[in-house]
Amino acid sequence: MLSLRPAHERGHANHGWLDTYHSFSFADYYDTQHMQFGALRVINEDTVTPAAGFPTHGHSNMEIITYILAGELAHRDSMGNTAVIRKGEVQRMSAGTGITHSEYNASQQDPVHLLQIWIKPNQLNLTPSYEQKVFSVANQAGELVLVGSPDGRMGSVTIHQDVLLYAACLDATQKIQIALTPNRRFYLHIAQGELTANGHLLQSGDALMIEAETALQLVANAHSEILLFDLA
Repeated sequence: MLSLRPAHERGHANHGWLDTYHSFSFADYYDTQHMQFGALRVINEDTVTPAAGFPTHGHSNMEIITYILAGELAHRDSMGNTAVIRKGEVQRMSAGTGITHSEYNASQQDPVHLLQIWIKPNQLNLTPSYEQKVFSVANQAGELVLVGSPDGRMGSVTIHQDVLLYAACLDATQKIQIALTPNRRFYLHIAQGELTANGHLLQSGDALMIEAETALQLVANAHSEILLFDLA
């Protein structure tokens, strides 16, 4: 079963400094049909203007993943981590018993474009922790790159949940054939570009919810970047 989640049906807010789209219910956007998908709770597509950002705020009991599409994001948290996250890098923060952090556009001239993803953990009140790793997704066109897993396999960041998170870039006309496990569910998010997925045309911000399927074929119509969540 394939269910399309069109980009234009997402929640949207423009605060001037922040232009944000919500794939699932978040903040003032509430949609009973899109509360979460398995353990996947949030995919926010954010564009932050130069030098602006989110002042210090708190989280608990959530796995928070930041994926940069363009630009640079400056991060600081109560665990003592200070970093700049760039294109090609993935940050994972386990909020656990509670953390505070701030996120600002690290540039004075250019916007930063990112996806922030929240996944519900498999255990509450974990000790907060942090990872930031570089992945060669752009240099491995046509390949699924594992960027997140429960056990940090293949150099991925460790997500405290039964989820595998893959990223991939496809050049125009490139194809990927993916075998799916029928008793798991999959969420395909088109970060950038345009492609067909099992015959469905998808563009930037669109998503496909997949259940009880055995295969997924992606064919890029233009250079594209995708995230694929393999969920219990």
